[in-house]
Amino acid sequence: MPDDIGAFLKASRCFSALGVNITRVSYNKAIDTHTLFIDAEGGEEQLKQADEELKKIGYIQSVKESTAVVLIEFQLKDEPGSVTEILSLINDYKFNISYISSQENGTDYQYFKMGLYVDDEEKIARFLKDVEKKCKVRVIDYNSSEKFYDNTIFYDTYVQGLAETVGLNETDQEKLLVQVNLAMQTLDETGLSPYRTFDSIAKCAEMLSQYKGDRFNPRITTHKVGKESEIIVVEPPCGSNTIIIKSRGEVLFVDSGYACFREEMLKVFRSIVPDFDAIKKRLLLTHADVDHCGLAYTFDEVIASAKSARSLSREWLGEGGIREENAYHKPYVNICKLLTLYTPTPPDKLKVLWAEVELIAPLTQIGFLDVGELHFEVYEGAGGHLPGEIVLLDYENHVAFTGDVYINLHGQIKPQAEYNQYAPILMTTVDTDPNKCKIEREGILQRLGVGEWKIFGSHGCAKEYGVKID
Repeated sequence: MPDDIGAFLKASRCFSALGVNITRVSYNKAIDTHTLFIDAEGGEEQLKQADEELKKIGYIQSVKESTAVVLIEFQLKDEPGSVTEILSLINDYKFNISYISSQENGTDYQYFKMGLYVDDEEKIARFLKDVEKKCKVRVIDYNSSEKFYDNTIFYDTYVQGLAETVGLNETDQEKLLVQVNLAMQTLDETGLSPYRTFDSIAKCAEMLSQYKGDRFNPRITTHKVGKESEIIVVEPPCGSNTIIIKSRGEVLFVDSGYACFREEMLKVFRSIVPDFDAIKKRLLLTHADVDHCGLAYTFDEVIASAKSARSLSREWLGEGGIREENAYHKPYVNICKLLTLYTPTPPDKLKVLWAEVELIAPLTQIGFLDVGELHFEVYEGAGGHLPGEIVLLDYENHVAFTGDVYINLHGQIKPQAEYNQYAPILMTTVDTDPNKCKIEREGILQRLGVGEWKIFGSHGCAKEYGVKID
């Protein structure tokens, strides 16, 4: 919108005249002068007409792709008039300054940081060559800097950077723009600084892009269990593990990782299960988080608890899953879905093997699951990490699948550990109820029988755990 007095009033009158109701408004001049976010509710024709009317009065304009803020650091001699020469050059090139910061540091030089609003790459290149004749200069990466230096086109610049990193199409880029604003509004209303959060989102996007293709390097380990079974653990650099159970000719996958690694993971699956494309592909979900069910839609059958299946069905209908019921988590979950190219799972692929029961303990038994010679008791957690979470225990072979309720934090590969440190920043905590989840973890260990157990969590390698008689 134009940065004019009465700008919101004009938009409000437009909606009011058409009988369209405004349900959310967000504007922060310190963040972005020209962008006003309005969520509006009305009929399809009413909203189309509102778009047209807003365009007529100069609204709904996209910033040109070539427009950006370039953050530049000038190394100037600490003496009178040194900055004046640079300012004169900026004026000659007719660049608008969006940010300035400098402070004496006790040396012979001062480092001036300036954000220049530019729309011509050749022009800024010529400018930098002229500057180099006068002082040392460097361009600072906008997305990796500690603060956001532009107060005119933040949303477009930031979102465009994310979109380019992971390769989003224009439609998803627009969706991402809205979710980034919603995250900013949520942080602002809770009095939290956005800088660390938004820097973490950018780093997540960088890592997702960094490990694509030949750079995808999961750790793969094989564990012999029972007489005729093996469990293969695939630990990707980002997202949950995928565990493959092979027993007496049966194959069952447990959790599936992020959708953005689809081709990489399918290549791994085919190397572990040579007839992967010919068999019925069955997947068990420990819970319905984005990093666990990203590839669920590619399987023929998806086994889940009743709550998890309901959450996935709601996502298919565009209503949002269990995690999005938390207003604070919602924008970050949606940002994660967009950055990881998440695709909802068709409801006809979902299979609920266990009836929904009243949860009377931190872990409540809801049924059984057999895979070849392995016989699991299935427990549903009380929702400490996420409602619908399940834990599987095989008392004969001493095997436990614990999802995210119990993970091997100290057994992660380096990229996993780095990526997983951002999740608590993005959503305050990865657990819905940390105290409840702690009790569930303790409950798992208390339920293990005497002997040497292998605990397979959804992050990190398998953990050897011995239980002795007191």
